[in-house]
Amino acid sequence: MKHLNIMVVDDSAITIKKLTKIIEEIGHSVVGSAKTGRDAVEKYKESKPDIVTMDITMPDMDGIEATRLILEHDSRAIIIMITSHGQEKMVIDAVEAGALGYVIKPIKADKLKESIDKIANKFWKQ
Repeated sequence: MKHLNIMVVDDSAITIKKLTKIIEEIGHSVVGSAKTGRDAVEKYKESKPDIVTMDITMPDMDGIEATRLILEHDSRAIIIMITSHGQEKMVIDAVEAGALGYVIKPIKADKLKESIDKIANKFWKQ
């Protein structure tokens, strides 16, 4: 499988740390992180990751709006939403905004790997 550069967006430092650990354990690199949607949009432009994991609920700009803005900047951006149970409507909104997948919190390594692998196989066939 292709080695991917991933940006992690979440307002929780603990979640960023956990996602970073999982991403590195499954053989990819974290090339940046952001704690707000607005920061995510700016850091995306700087780091140009292969994939973004995007929290939905964040201060200043939610992950759905950040997804829209990132996709306006780069229509080929690949975004996986990270969401809590009970946010099904928001997941639908995120997919409609252009997200290509989602993982439900609490994040399990196998589910995140499965989601990343599915997208990687679709976009970077070996």
